[in-house]
Amino acid sequence: MLDFVIFAITFLLLLIGAVLYLYPASRQASGIPGLTPAEEKDGNIQDIVNSGSLHEFLVNLHERFGPVASFWFGQRLVVSLGSVELLKQHINPNRTSDPFEMMLKSLLGYQSGAIGDAGESLLRKKLYEAGVNKSLQSNFAIILKLSEELLSKWLSYPESQHMPLCQHMLGFAMKSVMQSAMGSSFEDDQEVLQFRKNHDAIWSEIGKGFLDGSLEKSKTRKNLYQDALMQMEAVLKKIAKERRGRNFDQHVFVDSLLQSNLSDKQILEDSMIFSLAGCVITANLCTWAVYFLTTSEQVQEKLFKEMNQVLGKGPITVEKIEQLRYCRQVLCETIRTAKLTPIAARLQELEGRIDQHVIPKETLVLYALGVVLQDSTAWPSAYRFDPDRFSDDVAYKSLSILGFSGSQECPELRFAYTTATILLSTLVRKLHLHPVKGQVMETKYELVTSPKEEAWITVSKKS
Repeated sequence: MLDFVIFAITFLLLLIGAVLYLYPASRQASGIPGLTPAEEKDGNIQDIVNSGSLHEFLVNLHERFGPVASFWFGQRLVVSLGSVELLKQHINPNRTSDPFEMMLKSLLGYQSGAIGDAGESLLRKKLYEAGVNKSLQSNFAIILKLSEELLSKWLSYPESQHMPLCQHMLGFAMKSVMQSAMGSSFEDDQEVLQFRKNHDAIWSEIGKGFLDGSLEKSKTRKNLYQDALMQMEAVLKKIAKERRGRNFDQHVFVDSLLQSNLSDKQILEDSMIFSLAGCVITANLCTWAVYFLTTSEQVQEKLFKEMNQVLGKGPITVEKIEQLRYCRQVLCETIRTAKLTPIAARLQELEGRIDQHVIPKETLVLYALGVVLQDSTAWPSAYRFDPDRFSDDVAYKSLSILGFSGSQECPELRFAYTTATILLSTLVRKLHLHPVKGQVMETKYELVTSPKEEAWITVSKKS
């Protein structure tokens, strides 16, 4: 049965596996409402498989049991929180590592900084964030140039041409992220293509076999994965070695790491995490933003007017990004509507309490972000793409609590926000974005939410 589980279960389930791998199991009883184990060994794994994804399972779980609910992953109790107020209660007293970073490091076999001294973790977090911010400022013109190249490419197509949005956004994101992270080596298209090949191989296999060692059962799969990981690590090590102790006009993310007291191992790991996570988050934010714009001429027109008012005929600048308030509303609503990252996880390090419920020590606590983001009590007309809802600061505060804005947002998301703003400022002022008639967009809920199939659009030139 586990072979079928590994095949069918979503990537999000591996986040649970990654956390459980690091901590001892617990079957401590809890009075929290929820499911009893369907099977002694597997708990509610089959229920998750039958739901189609962990997100869809959690939607059903919270509809049935309310905003705080529990289930069993194998022999381990898991508590899921599905409201803004409950997340607010739980986030503040719990200090933990970033779940995205922890999960990726665990699955890649990276352990430095995953669990350790709180002071050291905080210093590394600040260094990581500062490195992302500085690389954005230094490489702003490069991202703008890449946006303009994509615009020229789209303008060269006939107006009836169906364009593969996901494919184009992934290519744009990889060039933007890798040139900002590792420098001019990734100006070479062949280097980008090789990176994309390795990136796809790692991302498609990462964590497979984590529950039952299935990767070990396929020598071909294992060799492809290990070769891709080794090649990508070799490239990152080579670039770090070439840039160590030297001054370049272009400051990139790895330069901030090299100027710190981090070990070579830590520099490699942080470079890999930013490369993987930055590309996936940026690509999907840009994909969903452009796609949602094709569904609303009214939002496109309002965004176009703001761009003209703030930017005039000139290009976007670092200073003017903050003035593009409606563009930020569009991106926030994109994250909310798409449920860009539908889940996060925290380990309950000490016994805690949510409302009247006690959460036992070492319980895995899921933040059902996808459930919260489609909750009509928190977001009126929740299934409607409506950037105007973020004209209210209350909406921004709710999004910040969920980790998508403000001090809680991850550095990769901050990079994605800026990159997407540059891209939209380039496209929207020159193009009308159109949907393809009859296209049904189905969603794939994994660690980062994406279209299940390629998303197609057409464009026409503004007169």
